[in-house]
Formats: sequence, C-alpha cells, structure tokens
Amino acid sequence: MNIAAAELDGRLIRLEPLAWEHRDGLQAAADDPRIWPYMFLDGSGDHFEPWFAQAHGAHDAGRECHFVIRVKETGAIVGSSRYINLAPEHKRLEIGSTWYAPSVWGGFVNPECKLLMMAHAFETLGVNRIDFRCDSRNDRSRKALHRLGAIEEGVLRRHMIVQHGYVRDTVQFGVITDDWPGIKAALVERIAG
Repeated sequence: MNIAAAELDGRLIRLEPLAWEHRDGLQAAADDPRIWPYMFLDGSGDHFEPWFAQAHGAHDAGRECHFVIRVKETGAIVGSSRYINLAPEHKRLEIGSTWYAPSVWGGFVNPECKLLMMAHAFETLGVNRIDFRCDSRNDRSRKALHRLGAIEEGVLRRHMIVQHGYVRDTVQFGVITDDWPGIKAALVERIAG
C-alpha cells in the first residue's frame, strides 16, 4: 500500500495534497472556534500555526496523508481531512482529523469528501478496512458517520487526552470491503440528489 498523496477530483470538490501554498486558505477556513472543541488540536486563531506545523510535518514525513478540501465552483478552501494511523501491513487506515468551515456543514462537502477518500483507499490503495473515530461528545460527527453507513463498533473508554486536559472516550466506527459497494452507491446517489 503506497500512500503517496494524490489529488482526488470529485464532482463538486477537489482534495489536494497539503502544501505550503494552502496555508492562508486553510487559516481563513479554520478561524471559527465552533470547529475545534472535539479535536485533538485547536486550529483557530493563534492556534493555527502549531496546527499547520503539525499537519505539514506529519504529511511530509509520510506518517499521514493530508488533504485540503476545495469547492470547485468557488475555488474556496473549506476544510481538511487525512489518512492517519496507517497500517499497510494490515491493509488498514483511518480517515480522521477531518474538519470543515461551518458554512459547509450539512451540505455536499462531507459526503463527497468521504466518497473520494474511501474510493481511493479501497479501489486504488487496496485496503481491507477503514477506521473512523470521534469524540463521544461529538453528536454531529457521530450522526454523520451513521448516515455515511459506517458501523459503530464500540467505545474506547478514556482513550485520549485532548484540549484542556480533557480525557475523552472515543467512538470507533469501521467500514470493510464488504460494506463498500452499498456505501458507495448510497453516497453517489446522495451527492447526485
């Protein structure tokens, strides 16, 4: 499994491998504190520089594959998502650290982003499994993962220490190759809808 960054081009959005030239657009999209309460790191305001340095460092080192999300019609950067917790020996990865500007919440961006990333992971990279995780307090993310068709597999209790020293419980979801055809068809229909 070669996780080299590739541009993923959809109908309404394009996922671009993270580069320094995305910095200003990402900072503008990230500058809303409503995005960050359940994330490991805060990327709003003065917290953006450390967030960007961490993201860029992990991407450049090959520990993660970080995508910038751009709406094709406007050219606006509206968020980011990553392949993380890469386990090529098990043909597994996680899609995570995903955030979107509130202006696109509840619209077409999340379903198409997940469609592009899952299609690339299953159909090009040849993974057997994709993990998703979210903070147990994050109802918006949990509902979106259920709507996506991911299977909720359990809760990892006291799993991570996140912002402000909070010890979070993490909800674990999974999608396997057997699930993919049905999920793909539903996402294609939803985006066309």
